Amino acid sequence: MDLTDISITETDGQIFLRCLPSRARAPVDAAMLHTLLEQAGFGQCVWFEDAIVAAAASCNTQQTPVVAHIAQRSDACVQVQIAADEMAAQVHLTAPHGGKAVTLEDIQQALQEAGVVFGIDEAALIHACDFGQTQDVAVACGVAPQDGRDTAFETLLAQTANRAPQLDENGLIDYREHGAIVVVHPGEPLMRRIPPTPGVTGHTVRGRELVPRAGIDAPFAATLSGARLAPDDPNLLQAAAVGQPVLVNHGVMVEPVLRVAEVNIATGNIHFDGAVQVEGEVTHGMRVQASGDIVVGGTVDGGLLEAGGDIRIAGGIIANSKVHAQGAVSARFAEGSTIRAGTIISVDDMALSCDLESLNQILVGDKVPKRGRLVGGSATAMMLIRVPLLGSNKSGTTRIRLAVNTRLDAQMKELAVRLAQEKTTEENLQKLVKHLEATGDPKGMLERVKASWRQAVQVWSRSLAEQRALEEQMALAAKARLELGLGVGGAVDLSFGSQHARLRTEFDQGVFSMDPVAGMVFTNPAGKVVVIMKP
Repeated sequence: MDLTDISITETDGQIFLRCLPSRARAPVDAAMLHTLLEQAGFGQCVWFEDAIVAAAASCNTQQTPVVAHIAQRSDACVQVQIAADEMAAQVHLTAPHGGKAVTLEDIQQALQEAGVVFGIDEAALIHACDFGQTQDVAVACGVAPQDGRDTAFETLLAQTANRAPQLDENGLIDYREHGAIVVVHPGEPLMRRIPPTPGVTGHTVRGRELVPRAGIDAPFAATLSGARLAPDDPNLLQAAAVGQPVLVNHGVMVEPVLRVAEVNIATGNIHFDGAVQVEGEVTHGMRVQASGDIVVGGTVDGGLLEAGGDIRIAGGIIANSKVHAQGAVSARFAEGSTIRAGTIISVDDMALSCDLESLNQILVGDKVPKRGRLVGGSATAMMLIRVPLLGSNKSGTTRIRLAVNTRLDAQMKELAVRLAQEKTTEENLQKLVKHLEATGDPKGMLERVKASWRQAVQVWSRSLAEQRALEEQMALAAKARLELGLGVGGAVDLSFGSQHARLRTEFDQGVFSMDPVAGMVFTNPAGKVVVIMKP
C-alpha cells in the first residue's frame, strides 16, 4: 500500500509514523496504517493501538507534519524468581515482539545476575529456550542439609534380658518369653557402638551453605559390670565374665549366674546378686532372692521368690507361694498364690484363687485357649487382662480391676508433695530477692540469693516435667480393656478405675472397655455394643 507522504521509520527499536500534509491523499484510517506496518516488516512488533488511531486522525486533519510513536520492537525477556528460603529458583520467559528470541546464554546470564549459582538444571534451561514463552519454570533447586545420625547401639545377641521395656502406642509392653537363662563367656561380643555422623552440608540456590546438625555422640555407659571394650576396637563391647547378658541404656551388663538343682532345706534360702537358675523345684517355705532373673525348671510349692528382673517358672505356682518380680512373671499354671509383676503376668493354663497384680497386663490361657481360665481371687492390671474364660459358677466371686497402677499412683502422690515443697522454696526465695532489691543489700547477699532462686526454679521445672510424663502414662489407662476369648462363666466384680460393675449374667466372647461417653461397655466380635454402666 502506497500512502502519499506517509512513511514508517525505526530508531533504536522505536517505530514512528511520519506524515506530511497532502490535499491529494485520500482519508487515512487505522486499518490502512496496520497494513502499512505489516508491509514495512513491523508486523511482529508491539503496536500502540490508541496511538495508531490518533495518528490516522492527525494525518487527515493536521496542516503541519505529523510524527507519532505507534509501535515498538522488543526482545524476549527473562525474569528470575527466587523462593524466600532460597531453596528454589524459577524463570519466567516473555516472548519477543519483533526482537531477539531468548538464548541459553541469556537465561544463564539472568541467573548469574540474580545470584543463582547452585543446583541449576541445565535440561530445564534448554527446555525453556525451546519453548520460548513459559510461565514459572523451575530451573534451580537447593539441597537441604542432612542431619547427622546419632550414635546407635546394636546388640549382637539373639536374646538379652531387658531391664527397661518400652510401651507401644496403646500403652502395652511387648512380651517375649525366654526359656533358660542365656549365658555368655569372656570375649563374646555383646554390643557394637555405631559412631555418629557429622551430616551433609546443604546449599541454597545462591550458594549459601546450610550447616547440618551433627549426630549426638554417646559413649557406652560408664559402668557396665561384667563387660569390657574389645582391646582392638573401642566400639565393640565384649563379655568380661561368665553370666547372663542384660540390656541397659547404652550397653549390656553381664550378671553372674547361680545354678542349683533344687531349693529345699538342704540347700537353704538363696540370696544372690545376679541371676538364679533352679533346675528343679522350690519347696515349701524356701526363699529365693536375686537382683537379676530367676528361672525355675519345676514348680514353686509354697516358696517365696523375689527378683529384680523377670521370673520364669516352667511348672506351676501353688500352695500360697509368693512371687514378686520387678519385670515379668510367667508360669504354666497358678493356684492359691500371690503374684506381683512390674510389667506382665503370663500364665499358660489357668489361674485359680490367686491374687494377681501387674503394672501393665495379665495374660491367662494364651497357650491353651480352650482350657485357659481365671477363676476366683483377684486380678489387677493397668492396661490389659486377657483370658479365654473368666469366673466359674462353682467358685466364689472373681474380682477384676483395670486402669489401676499402684506404682504410678504412689509416684504421683510423692511427686505432689515434692512439688509443693519445691514451689514453696521457690516462692520464698523470690520474695527474698524482691525484698533485698527494694530495701537494699548491705551484706551483699542479693546475687547469691538470685542464684539460689534460679536453681530452685530449675528444680521445680524438672519436677513439673516429671509430673507431665507421669500424667501421660496414667492417661493411657483410658485404653484399658478386658478381653474374653470364650466369655464370663460366673460371678465377676469388674472395675475400671472408679467405675464398678457386678456381672451376674453370662457374656460370650468380647471386650469390656470404657467409652468416654457411654461409660463401661461390652463389645462382641460383630461390633455390637452393650452399655454395662453409664458414667
